[in-house]
Amino acid sequence: MKTLPAYIGAAAFGLKMGVFLPGSDLVGDIAGRAEDLDRDGLLHDGDVICITESVVARVQDNIVTTDQVAEEVRAKLSLEPTATLGVVFPIASRNRFSVTLEGLSKAVNRGKVIVQLSYPQDEVGNQVIDPAYVKGQGGPDSVLRHGDIPSEMLLHPVTKIDYGAYYADVIRTQGAEPVIIYGNDPLTILGEKPEGIIVADIRTREQTKAKLQEVFPNCITLQDICNRGAVSSKWGLLGSNMSSAGKLKLLPRDGDQITGDVQAEILKRTGRKVEVLIYGDGAYKDPGTGIYELADPVTTFGHTAGLDNCIRGGVKYKMLADKLHAEGRAVSEIEAAIQAAREQDLGSDSMETEGTTPRRMTDILASLADLVSGSSDAGTPVILVKDIFRPT
Repeated sequence: MKTLPAYIGAAAFGLKMGVFLPGSDLVGDIAGRAEDLDRDGLLHDGDVICITESVVARVQDNIVTTDQVAEEVRAKLSLEPTATLGVVFPIASRNRFSVTLEGLSKAVNRGKVIVQLSYPQDEVGNQVIDPAYVKGQGGPDSVLRHGDIPSEMLLHPVTKIDYGAYYADVIRTQGAEPVIIYGNDPLTILGEKPEGIIVADIRTREQTKAKLQEVFPNCITLQDICNRGAVSSKWGLLGSNMSSAGKLKLLPRDGDQITGDVQAEILKRTGRKVEVLIYGDGAYKDPGTGIYELADPVTTFGHTAGLDNCIRGGVKYKMLADKLHAEGRAVSEIEAAIQAAREQDLGSDSMETEGTTPRRMTDILASLADLVSGSSDAGTPVILVKDIFRPT
């Protein structure tokens, strides 16, 4: 059996898998690729197999229609088709929110939909109003209306889309009347007299909902929609993506069971004990655009037990090398001291780990996997990660 050379450290490989469709043998296909890896000397105990959530959800056929979304919204908020629905703090995304908005708008297809966007950026950093214009209008504490803002001030710097106008068009296609406002206090939407409100922000949804419900009880979050039944997700519509016309792919179900099944099948076929996780968006903020890629509620949607409560810390290699060199140590002594430090159970407050921020292993692995697979989809929905997670 070949092995990787000793000079190879942490590494991640995208695995080409072909197309997954509803009913595909996800577990068997991934285990089959693991057999290939093992044959070629690329699979070892302690490796991590990362599976993108989209293929898991597709194999499960975890897809809902906008009609189903509309029906559930009307039922949960007790709305008539002629009602006024408020939607607070959605992100600016064609893929992530436009089809969701179709379903919400369809619920009141003879009424009105008020969309309140936070500004100058949305929750994940998408610019919705030019910050220079905002400054000239008295800052982000003002309430602005879409029709009062010059159109050139509303263009996203990357996509060149006016998301307020785009969302208004989505609402109109479903028969409802759109109202687009910008405000950073969720209570602002109450001035538009909604009969029900959907909180659409992702990581701050519970705080937003709590603030609104103090004065307006008829309020739910996206997580409260499509979170029960045979086709559902514990996250509801959070993290949902456009599937096809009039359909939304939800986040996957039963993630821990699926990762456990993959782990067991790989062990059966190869004798290798690997860990497995299902990943979504990585927690990555683009330094050029300021866009924060984490548009999912979490980075990981299931993982095997070996990854529970794992924190990645580590030795501050460069600091130890500098310190020991200043003490006159030889290269062999420095390398031996670093190796000894790695083998100790060091606390996060120890000198050897100073400057190394402890992070959850699942977040590290999911973020790395997402960067390797890429938003543009490199055809590698499964990622092999080596020598980052070290089983105890």
